[in-house]
Amino acid sequence: MALGTYLALPFRYKPWRGLHFSLIAADLIGSGREPEREHVEHLRAAIEWLCHAQDVRNHASDSGGVAAGWNFEDGWLPSYPETTGYIIETFLAAAPLLARPELMQRARRMIDWELSLQQCDGAFPGHFGEPGSRPVVFNTGQIMHVRGGEWLARQQDSDGCWRRFEYLNVVHTYNTRASWALAATALAAGRVDLEQAARRNLDWAVAQQGASGWFANNAFGPGQHPFTHTIAYAIRGLLESGVLLGEHRYLESAEKAARAVARAQRADGYIAGTLDRQWEPRARYACLTGLAQMSLNWTRLAQHTGDESWRVPARKAIAFVKRHQRLAHSDPRIRGGIAGSAPIWGRYAMFEYPNWAAKFFADSLIMDWTDTSIPPLFSTRAAGAKTV
Repeated sequence: MALGTYLALPFRYKPWRGLHFSLIAADLIGSGREPEREHVEHLRAAIEWLCHAQDVRNHASDSGGVAAGWNFEDGWLPSYPETTGYIIETFLAAAPLLARPELMQRARRMIDWELSLQQCDGAFPGHFGEPGSRPVVFNTGQIMHVRGGEWLARQQDSDGCWRRFEYLNVVHTYNTRASWALAATALAAGRVDLEQAARRNLDWAVAQQGASGWFANNAFGPGQHPFTHTIAYAIRGLLESGVLLGEHRYLESAEKAARAVARAQRADGYIAGTLDRQWEPRARYACLTGLAQMSLNWTRLAQHTGDESWRVPARKAIAFVKRHQRLAHSDPRIRGGIAGSAPIWGRYAMFEYPNWAAKFFADSLIMDWTDTSIPPLFSTRAAGAKTV
């Protein structure tokens, strides 16, 4: 980070404000960690925080969506189309478990808001969906719709890679998570052409993987070390696509990377927020989002392979995130939320509580508790699949 950027940080994040100062101080002295409680208590708190993040947008033009998060710099952020798209499945799963049927209505409001944003060509806007937002491949994949799938297929190069409409205009291996959604859409709609598009990208992603399991082109920007967040995205996309499509190569690729990340995990569940190509830590903080996502990956591998040893790193990751969820905090901006990093000044979502951190943590709790998958699995291929 450039010197000028460092010098500007205090003015951006205002650490002298009471709440900001208390959160920083808690991480400095270790008082922000809480005892682990039952899954249901942590789940209720995460869902309540997500409900609050939806409610803060109730009287705004983006009502129905879920605020991207709360941070020191801007307070509550606008609703975020990408992550609202996959929070829907979390609310649908949590509603019966927590006996909260109103979560279904909240999910419908999210769907209505997403559909109001969809462009005529099927794409969904990137960023916060404000006027002029260009579509982004990954974001569209997290919302997904048959027309969205058609748009993704049209943007794809012949080798399966997406090079247009990419975040920071660089290619990303973690787009496998969009390919997973594309494959699911293809099977549900009986669209062989969309399935072929998904397979092309997944094949390209497998070609990015080295012998150690490392994925090239998997950071947000060129020359960066990938966050565990994007590593976990790449793994989940390959894993779930392998299950859906019955393709062992994708499952093998996911398992190879997941095993390497498990070896990088400490006994207390911690994993460095970024890792290099030797799977060595390149950060002194944890990306809590990535930890929750890796728990999901390891749980899914246990479910699919029957190898219960995968549950060990999964539960260690859950335990670590539990200890960083403030269940008793008096402020609803913090209570039940999950910070981007631990400590909170780590480089991933610095000084922020992103909504996707709470979403993936909630998913990890539900999946470990009920031994199900989020989203639910379906195994029936659409009859009479057709090429259009």
